[in-house]
Amino acid sequence: METPIVTSEAPVLLVGGGPCDPEALRADAAACALRVAADSGAGALLGIGVPPDAVIGDMDSLSEIDRAQLPTRVLHPIVEQESTDFDKALRNIDAPLVIAHGFLGARLDHQLAALTVLARRPDRRCILVGRHDVAVLAPPALALDLPAGTRVSLFPMAPATGGSTGLRWPIDGLPFAPDAVIGTSNEALGRVELALDGPGMVLILPVAHLAALRSALDAQPAGWPARA
Repeated sequence: METPIVTSEAPVLLVGGGPCDPEALRADAAACALRVAADSGAGALLGIGVPPDAVIGDMDSLSEIDRAQLPTRVLHPIVEQESTDFDKALRNIDAPLVIAHGFLGARLDHQLAALTVLARRPDRRCILVGRHDVAVLAPPALALDLPAGTRVSLFPMAPATGGSTGLRWPIDGLPFAPDAVIGTSNEALGRVELALDGPGMVLILPVAHLAALRSALDAQPAGWPARA
């Protein structure tokens, strides 16, 4: 087990090199006591006048201009190439919640890699925040207060089963898998309750419901153990 580089009892902001909504990024930077960059994500934080408390990654995309603005003590290079910078950063943050900007909305392969990391690190509770959507690995149980008609998508990164209330199309007993049954474009009838039998299900909501998702996660402390 690696010793985390960043440890916090409060939510931590993590920023990648993909597109970010500057206002949303500023708001979360102000709300989080610690701000971490995954490699070139340091540029996004410096661009809003917030120096990162740590920069984690292989440092192959951190610009020389950004590097020159950072003290050496905040740089934590991890040179192996078997994992993405998002994975390197997430596995080295020990916090109750990681709010991650800059990992959705750019290249499709990067988005797929980020979702894979969520599934690979079920013990790290992390919300990916994009311009249009938010995504999180669903915990064992979750209750969401959503307006009727809200889009609720469930995408299995591994075989998964579970149950639901409050969805237009219930998921009870369905054998979810990436190459079989998926649950995209479902719809809330109001309050939605989910129960999953194991890790692997990614929940995707419109970004407008980020606050509701955070509240639901705060009320559901149980999570998945780390994978062996």
